[in-house]
Amino acid sequence: FITCTQGPLIGIRHLQAMLLFLVICVNYMGRLNVSVALVAITDAATSNPDFPQHDWTGPEKSYILSSFYWGYTITQFPAGFLVRRFGAKAILFIPTIATAILSALTPYCISWGGWVAFCVLRLVMGLFQGLIFPCIHEHLAKWSPPMERNRLGVFAYSGSDCGVVMAMGISGGIAYSAIGWPGLFYVTAGMCLAWCVIWVLLGANNAPSSRLVGPDERDYIERSMARPDGFHDQKIPVPWRALWTSVPFYALLIVTCAQGWSFSIMQLQTPAYMHGVLEMEIMKNALYSALPFVAMWCMSYMYLIFADIAMSRQWMSLNVLRKSISTVALWGPAAALIGIGFLDKEQTALAIALMTINAGLNAGFGIGCNLTIIDMSPNHSGMIMAIINGISNLLSLGAPLLVGVIVTDESSRGQWQIVFAMTAILFFLGNLVYIIWGSTNQQPWDAADFLKPRDLEQRPHLPPLKMDPAASKTVKTH
Repeated sequence: FITCTQGPLIGIRHLQAMLLFLVICVNYMGRLNVSVALVAITDAATSNPDFPQHDWTGPEKSYILSSFYWGYTITQFPAGFLVRRFGAKAILFIPTIATAILSALTPYCISWGGWVAFCVLRLVMGLFQGLIFPCIHEHLAKWSPPMERNRLGVFAYSGSDCGVVMAMGISGGIAYSAIGWPGLFYVTAGMCLAWCVIWVLLGANNAPSSRLVGPDERDYIERSMARPDGFHDQKIPVPWRALWTSVPFYALLIVTCAQGWSFSIMQLQTPAYMHGVLEMEIMKNALYSALPFVAMWCMSYMYLIFADIAMSRQWMSLNVLRKSISTVALWGPAAALIGIGFLDKEQTALAIALMTINAGLNAGFGIGCNLTIIDMSPNHSGMIMAIINGISNLLSLGAPLLVGVIVTDESSRGQWQIVFAMTAILFFLGNLVYIIWGSTNQQPWDAADFLKPRDLEQRPHLPPLKMDPAASKTVKTH
């Protein structure tokens, strides 16, 4: 490794972030290729006509799109307990191998059971993938020194943008190719399986347990978080009462709910809007559906560069930085969505441009809001992410169903205007709450001994933790 005074400049912590990037990417491919697959399955003329077409109704397609979130929401909360008990290495493997198996079975199940079987598979996939993001947050909290949290977090979460680009950008080409729409699911299965092999070989729950990390990097990570020797063997209880009475927690929950709804609309409804209102063919549809997420992927790094410069030059506090970025990331797209609703096939280029700007601006949500969870509570970040992501995805579950009720004719611009206007309002209100009541300060209830006074008489005394001699060294922080 290239080393610096604070530990290796490039090390195993970056490898872990890369693995998180890839796991999000391949699982998003499994989650989101359905939006392009549905167009190909229900309109064979737009893809390879050698494969069977299924004449599913609008409500049936809405059930398919939303069924993933029926399962996804259920397992968010249990995921917080599981990752605390077994660690991210074991738990992240499970949903990814399950996604590989379920994706490989999808073409056969559709031919056998139609849209109902497709819904069941999507529901089960959602149950497994509900484990992912609480694990991601827990893993980042274990491996990310505070001064590198923005970089490692943004890089890891940009895997979602890459996954969307792959799901929408290459899915059209696969559906149009010799392997047709079934090939979408087989390619996804292969990618997930390959990641599982790499993860087993290279993944680790934390720096002290990794056989790859060197002593300099291990000490750097642990000292930067002020962790005593043996910290990862502790079982820190969750301060439930303090958590559920925390105003910053609720502010973060509300803004994440707004983002969950809007992102579901962007991910799952974009192909339908382009096919119905803009009358685009599946190949162009898939490529242009992916373009906004290419912008999001690129812009996430632009936000990161700005954040690094702003913090290093002390232009603003971390709290002001995150809220400033969240304002651009949510209120900018709100205005763009209003404009998109007034465009039709005669202004296709402008519609695509606004959708691209919308997504590019929204890329700041990760660094503006998502990483606030770790700022507030690194010790309970996995559980908090499980709660917030689970509740916010209730809106993701309802979004396709409500769109199916509102948009009875996919070519109706007026019906899509209603959908976009509702999304813009949620963007605006969610961020307003976050600006007023959100906070990046580490909360008092995050302390490892927060519950100790009330628990001392009820549980045996724990032996004092021994400090690693290296932990006494000072660490330069920003």
